[in-house]
Amino acid sequence: MAVVSVIATVKNEVTSIQELLDSLAAQSHPPDEVVIADGGSADGTLERLRAERRLPLRVIEAPGANIAQGRNRAIAAARGEIIAVTDAGVRLHPDWLRHLLRPFRERPETMVAAGFFLPDPRTPFEVAMAATVLPELRDIRPERFWPSSRSVAFRKSAWEAVGGYPEWLDYCEDLVFDFALYERFGPFAFVPEAVVYFRPRPTMRAFFVQYYRYARGDGKADLWRLRHAIRYGTYLGLVPLLAGLSLGVHPLFALGYLLGGALYLRTPYRRLFRLWEGYPWEDRIRMLGWVPLIRVWGDIAKMCGYPVGVWWRWRHRRGLRRLRGSTSLSR
Repeated sequence: MAVVSVIATVKNEVTSIQELLDSLAAQSHPPDEVVIADGGSADGTLERLRAERRLPLRVIEAPGANIAQGRNRAIAAARGEIIAVTDAGVRLHPDWLRHLLRPFRERPETMVAAGFFLPDPRTPFEVAMAATVLPELRDIRPERFWPSSRSVAFRKSAWEAVGGYPEWLDYCEDLVFDFALYERFGPFAFVPEAVVYFRPRPTMRAFFVQYYRYARGDGKADLWRLRHAIRYGTYLGLVPLLAGLSLGVHPLFALGYLLGGALYLRTPYRRLFRLWEGYPWEDRIRMLGWVPLIRVWGDIAKMCGYPVGVWWRWRHRRGLRRLRGSTSLSR
């Protein structure tokens, strides 16, 4: 088997980095090396990394580097032919790396293997958050699954061939990287058993920031134009509905929105009913109320972030024309 390097980039992750290190040390297939790029932590993350003795760990200090820059620096420094990428804020299943490497062992022509992630909620609110925003395996179309860089592996030569992660993007960089790999090498090997456990955002404020940044990245990368247009149109349509409630609205108009809302919440509630096992009925009632609030709050965050990214892209349009990887699937 080829040399395997696990890489990650972190910044101010002192509360979560130990869980990642522990789960890396517990892998049934140990990595040949672990390379972590630190983007300028000031909370004790670096000290925690330097104290690690169980792993063949190298730490690269890259103050000011964004996520894409940190990953590229870690990969450039890695000696492995195969690069497995994960992230802070997760814990890895003990067989994560063994499963993720299976396509490379079984089919030498494999260039990219996509793992999966499952929610790791710690509170009733996080259960509702997971149900609302994180997909289940049944929601995935393997042939068009774009893996998060929480759980993905690729040959270093593939990373080189597409020019690495796009360093001009601060968020959604892994999605644009996926598109470049797909365009160059075709569908990825999907390995749902290569699981990482991801903790959802614990507060509405943290969730707003997360989705604002995701949508800003969409605007910068010119992604999902139609999705964002539909979202704006849907919420703008609520204005005449709400304004007309006191004057009387056509019942079909109101009924259409009610049915649309029910369909919009059907999948999150389906997930919730499987995730809330073991919680008392008081918490379940709260979860039922949180789901639509989280859904709407996330949409508001996206509608705030997307135009900021579009404006950034317009201001940098000349420079972006010279960059590879700016292809949009939404055109």
